[in-house]
Amino acid sequence: MESQSNLRTLFASSKAQRKALESNLEPSSAVYQEDLHAAIATLDECRRLADHLSLFSPNETEDDIATSDLQYLAIDYYIAEFLLKKEGLDRNSILKQAQKGYERYLALLDSYVILPAPDRKLYERYLDNRDGFSLMSSSDPAARRSVKIARFKRELHLKSQLENLSQDPSALQNDDDALRDLHLAEIKLQTHQTFHALDLIAQELQILSLAPPPSHPVIPNPESDLDPRQRHASRSDSYSDRLDRSLPELLRGGKAGPILNKEGKPLQPFTLLDHRQSVRKGVFRPDHSLPTMTIDEYLAEEQRRGGMIDGGGGGDQRSPEPDEDDDRWADAETRKAREWDEFKEANPRGSGNTLNRG
Repeated sequence: MESQSNLRTLFASSKAQRKALESNLEPSSAVYQEDLHAAIATLDECRRLADHLSLFSPNETEDDIATSDLQYLAIDYYIAEFLLKKEGLDRNSILKQAQKGYERYLALLDSYVILPAPDRKLYERYLDNRDGFSLMSSSDPAARRSVKIARFKRELHLKSQLENLSQDPSALQNDDDALRDLHLAEIKLQTHQTFHALDLIAQELQILSLAPPPSHPVIPNPESDLDPRQRHASRSDSYSDRLDRSLPELLRGGKAGPILNKEGKPLQPFTLLDHRQSVRKGVFRPDHSLPTMTIDEYLAEEQRRGGMIDGGGGGDQRSPEPDEDDDRWADAETRKAREWDEFKEANPRGSGNTLNRG
């Protein structure tokens, strides 16, 4: 009796933990994962106590199970449901554990002949092909769509039925038949969701099987996070961000150093530049760009490149005066005038205007 009481207390605690997890909207947070591990540990202890008390036996039927013990049939279902929410590097192992939990749940229901006929067929299909299990047995899009619609309607019906049975909790305490119907309705909904989860697990396992194997972890180099000046601090040469190294640095392999020693003797080659004079000349210069050539020089350059035309081009050339005594020219002009008259007679003014006709 003490173990039975402990089982009842632990299972009630697991339900409270489940509600707390459902209210948490950050499943990736550390607090959520800690609560999830605690809930899984509680359910593992519930399963150990149920096995110790021998609550379920393969020689019994559904009628042999006490109404208060029907809820313990879903211990493996809740464990598998929590396992799918775990986060870890070995996702394949997590999926396998959840798959085994759902399989234990279905096997227990099947031993008590609680599975309905449609779910029994799905369970047989799952046993035939665990890794390739799918709710959609056909590749036809219309058939797959009809299966999805049918399962969605059935899930809505099961949820509505469960909601109706749980409307009056006080009446369930005094009505054993109503409480039994409530537990069986929960089992039907959980079984429906189990096959959906097994379908998703098979798909995810197939995707993971196609992924490349994980590479060996890269050992981080502590010096890689340091600043370049810190990495080169141990070297004899000083670090410099300059891209244009001076000639002495290039000749000496990028090493910098003093030009003169204490006695004033040069230690390396150097060049005297008039940098100060150049800067001084640029102090009072205007802020705009000055011309680089005169106008005459520009015109001479354009003429050299062929950008200018001498003599005004061919536009100024006048057409020669016609010779009235030239019979060929007179005949050509007469023919041109006659053709123009014929064209005007064939095409009177306004004949082409088809829009403004009255």
